[in-house]
Amino acid sequence: MLIVQKFGGTSLANRERLFAAARIITREVKRGSKVVAVASAQGHTTDQLIADAIAVNPRCSAREMDAYLATGEQLSTGLLAMAVEALGFPVVSLTGWQAGLQTDGVHGNARIQSLTGERIRRELETGRIVLVTGFQGIDPEGDITTLGRGGSDTTAVALAGFLKADLCQIYTDVDGIYDKDPRIHPDAVKFDWISYEKMRRLIAGGAQVLHDRSVELAQAFGLPVEVLSSFTGNPGTIVCAESVRP
Repeated sequence: MLIVQKFGGTSLANRERLFAAARIITREVKRGSKVVAVASAQGHTTDQLIADAIAVNPRCSAREMDAYLATGEQLSTGLLAMAVEALGFPVVSLTGWQAGLQTDGVHGNARIQSLTGERIRRELETGRIVLVTGFQGIDPEGDITTLGRGGSDTTAVALAGFLKADLCQIYTDVDGIYDKDPRIHPDAVKFDWISYEKMRRLIAGGAQVLHDRSVELAQAFGLPVEVLSSFTGNPGTIVCAESVRP
């Protein structure tokens, strides 16, 4: 079985959470699965990077901003790889371009076009866990591009779709998808499953659990996506077509 997992910034915010994510990843390997995991930048790293860049040059080019912002995911992916290594498992971390994620040339809001996934497949065949930086790819000119806010969700779904993974899991700080924000509304109701169309309506209404493009890609691939908490261990919410609802 091939599983693609994605860990958001809050799930990787400190040493304790890095190791919690590493244990989630290695648990699936112990069960016999091959795992590709996507990492977001830690905590509020991206916000701080943007603030620092603007302090230097408020009118910096989109190309240079992309090259700079991509480092946030590289830092967290490297640290997550070190945590997996510390648990005694073979692992390799790859940037978006090393993984072969090809995008268009729209800096700051690029769209994934294809995956040349030979490197990922080769690493998996050697028995390694593969960690991939979220939020980034490479354009036809060979330049680093970023996918916009929430782009690590899109990275994970794209990898799962192109690699024909059996499962795509998005680990976050809430334990699924609710009809309204459970952190604000105590009476919020959690969905066991939700259709792609209804999920996109929730996103259009302001829900921030998933990136809209990740749902668009999942629907195009016909790929069910599970949204679940990296903290509780509870079952999450499955985003899928109505025809294949659990």
